Amino acid sequence: MPDGEAPEKLLVFGFLDGGEPFGQPALVEQELPVDLRSRGSSTTILRPPRAKRARILGAKVAHMFGGWVRIADHATWDRDFPVKYLLVQEDEDGVEQLWGRCAGVEGLFADPVPPPREVFTLRGCRPDGLLSEVLAEPDASPRGLGDVCVEVWDDEKPVQWWTLVDAVVVTHQPHAADPARYDIVLGAGVRNEETFFELPAAPRFELFAGTTVAAASAGQCSAVDGLFKARVKPAPAPMELIGCKPAEPLLTALRQPRRSEQDRAYLLVLDRHGAVMASRSVGLAITGARPSVLGGTLVDITLTDGGDDRPSRAARPIWAEWYQGPPAEPNLWAPYDPQGRAAWLDLTTRAWQVPAPRPDRSGGEHHLDGRFVTDVAGLHCAIAEALLGPGRYFGREWNAFKDCLGGGFGVAPPFTLTWHDSEIARRALADVVEDPEDGLSYFEDIVRLLERCGVTVVLR
Repeated sequence: MPDGEAPEKLLVFGFLDGGEPFGQPALVEQELPVDLRSRGSSTTILRPPRAKRARILGAKVAHMFGGWVRIADHATWDRDFPVKYLLVQEDEDGVEQLWGRCAGVEGLFADPVPPPREVFTLRGCRPDGLLSEVLAEPDASPRGLGDVCVEVWDDEKPVQWWTLVDAVVVTHQPHAADPARYDIVLGAGVRNEETFFELPAAPRFELFAGTTVAAASAGQCSAVDGLFKARVKPAPAPMELIGCKPAEPLLTALRQPRRSEQDRAYLLVLDRHGAVMASRSVGLAITGARPSVLGGTLVDITLTDGGDDRPSRAARPIWAEWYQGPPAEPNLWAPYDPQGRAAWLDLTTRAWQVPAPRPDRSGGEHHLDGRFVTDVAGLHCAIAEALLGPGRYFGREWNAFKDCLGGGFGVAPPFTLTWHDSEIARRALADVVEDPEDGLSYFEDIVRLLERCGVTVVLR
């Protein structure tokens, strides 16, 4: 986001959790930074973090971890095993209803199925960055570009985002109308990430390639043949709810199982203390139901669609750790690889349930333990712990971090941040360049951002 531009935020209203109905006497207003990679999702939208994006008009955060349901009233029951999940639906008026309590879920963790491979042609392309490097290799075998973001622009702004998954340059040739440009044939899967507007009459296409947090320009082109066509939606993956005690809405659905595939609910994941640690959207179409393997009056239910934002199987140990409750010690994220640290960051969004001090705290000195900051996710884990403590949220990429520095998340500049062992992050992130125009590494960029926002950064 360019300096001087107001940060993108969603204004939401919810009740605060804490054993009471979500839960205190009054509604709390909170601004959430727009981190559109999705809260707690295993699916990540690849696009340049600072690309100018169309404002999301009328955006709504549909679920604030149990907003109208009294979590404490349903987090326990008189059985030898705990309630671990609540199924909650929000109606069109924003009022939530409890559908059921469950002892277990099979199919919560799932790795995304890669989309089918297709062939695309980038017409009239001016390659840049990684794409230019690939084309410059003489007689090279097909080389992967990773995921490539395609931004579709009208005259002023991007209106659609697509991801070419695991893109590979197959071949290329000079463009017929302009030999200085190229027609580049790619093999890739495809995902339509966001489409807020119709395709412009004369679109232009911006390309980005690289890591999720540091996607750099890969060029521009005048057309992408093969991108805009109907595709068969993949069949949803089912999910098993084990040991369910249905509430009245779920009993009604079991008696009359014909429900629209558009009907959705939220599966609230509880920790061992009965607090909500995560939320996932699931479909309410029911494939089957039967007496539970746990006996009694409980039932086991097969949902036709378990949702497409499930955590990956690699996230299991992180979720198991958080099930014991929010982390009380720093650096518990440190043993994990970058993917695991990203999963850890996803769970810190539960900190949005915790009342941030009003007003924000300013002044004083915060100490950042830099011994384990070897990737971008680790950097944001460490900064959040330095400012707010273990398990708290303070952004998970550049844009969201900048928004958090704007206030509303417990700490706001001015203050002093003493970054211990900062050379570790400087070296580890030296090749992670988010904005190729200024050429700063991610570490240098974060330090500059902190200083521009009024933070005194002491590197040690």
